[in-house]
Amino acid sequence: MAPLAATVNVALGGAAGAVLRYQLGRTMTRFIGPQAITAFPWATLTVNVLGGFAMGLLAGYLARSGASGEQWRLLIGVGLLGGFTTFSSFSLELMLLIERGQPAAALSYALISVIASLAGLYLGLIITRIAA
Repeated sequence: MAPLAATVNVALGGAAGAVLRYQLGRTMTRFIGPQAITAFPWATLTVNVLGGFAMGLLAGYLARSGASGEQWRLLIGVGLLGGFTTFSSFSLELMLLIERGQPAAALSYALISVIASLAGLYLGLIITRIAA
């Protein structure tokens, strides 16, 4: 696949995924109420679980079909699910480590990902608060 076509696939999928995430959050807020949505991150949890499930379906389909699925991988896996939630990619990579019989690497990846992401977020907050 040509680099421009690959980029367009990722961009279109990413835009659609971001819109889906936004609309799901709005819909959940309407149904369960703003207080419940702010008391616990239900929308984010839902997006992450749905994204992981969809990534599993995609990865399973692409592996099973044996066909060249690069266009679908880029459009749906990298673009749509990446825009919907990056947690789907994390889940796939973690599962691949587990399936390869690398439990220590999987645990390390999970812990480092969560802790380092939180640390990065915290550092960003500190920097913006100091600069303000």
